[in-house]
Amino acid sequence: MTSLPLVTPSGSDDDGGRRHGEYKVPGGKLVVADFDVVGGVLASVSLSGDFFLEPDEALLAINGALTGLPADVGAADIAAAVTAALPADAVLFGFSADAVAVTVRRALAKATGWADHHWNVIAPSVLPTHVNVALDEVLAEEVGAGRRNPTLRFWDWQEPSVVIGSFQSVRNEVNPDGVARHGISVVRRISGGGAMFMEAGNCITYSLYLPQTLVDGISFADSYGFLDAWVMAALRKLGISAFYVPLNDIATEQGKIGGAAQKRLANGGMVHHVTMSYDIDADKMVEVLRIGKEKLSDKGTTSAKKRVDPLRRQTGLARGEIVAAMLEVFTERYAATASELTDAELATAQDRVDTKFGTTEWLHRVP
Repeated sequence: MTSLPLVTPSGSDDDGGRRHGEYKVPGGKLVVADFDVVGGVLASVSLSGDFFLEPDEALLAINGALTGLPADVGAADIAAAVTAALPADAVLFGFSADAVAVTVRRALAKATGWADHHWNVIAPSVLPTHVNVALDEVLAEEVGAGRRNPTLRFWDWQEPSVVIGSFQSVRNEVNPDGVARHGISVVRRISGGGAMFMEAGNCITYSLYLPQTLVDGISFADSYGFLDAWVMAALRKLGISAFYVPLNDIATEQGKIGGAAQKRLANGGMVHHVTMSYDIDADKMVEVLRIGKEKLSDKGTTSAKKRVDPLRRQTGLARGEIVAAMLEVFTERYAATASELTDAELATAQDRVDTKFGTTEWLHRVP
């Protein structure tokens, strides 16, 4: 079961408890909010932290904007109230109105932090690509329903595959002659984004299954870097300085090394997954995928091959060593414990393959 937040749940009436929330802005400063809830609204609000703010009076303006807000206020409304109350000459350094909103929501137990959950990790296990894709939907649902702890799972597979985004057209993205010649399995996932060319051992793919409360108040764009901060730390440990290129590309100074995608489910769960190239056969990739000039137009290159800059070349390490380093950093950072796929989860995933992910209707749902 998903562990309960460490903060005290809020109520609509005065419950006599002082609320406390903290949020460390990725690449920025710590924001802390303390307040009471009286008669269903925020009272005695005090914002603090190691951020910078000018002029000093702006802090009073922020506290005043938060005071009186209803306890069930949404993150967007909190940020809007703070922004509207700031003096015209206010300068916020290391934080933002959105960061204040996340902090307040955490204090109200509407948003959670990494430490508010018991995290599990599932080490790589070889599964058919269709099953890997189906598991992304199944495990995100399980986390959203509270039947599984938030989980990091690494993929492994044997058959060569192309995994296309939820909104991509097979006809536009895949070269049927190349697919037939190389025996490629074409699969559609539930998240958006671009196509991935996958052969055994040629890339590193992982999925995070988490409650949406973890990204409550964080913009869609910012959530990518927020959820992959541990990956950047692991890469730094291996001597690789990586960064996000908006919206969802992961790159180094030597080029793109991966891409991320997300899908948020109606029951409050979500999946965030990443594929990083390790040792891609670029010649085969361009025979299988249709990578046109428009796709490359904002990448500053005219060759699809130049977009693939494998981790093997940059690290000199075996793929397993890189995965092990990533598992180690995640486990240490979030006190994660080992887990395995249950028989029920695997059975449900196989059923989804039979009824959805392995069907012609799903694969060709975009003409």
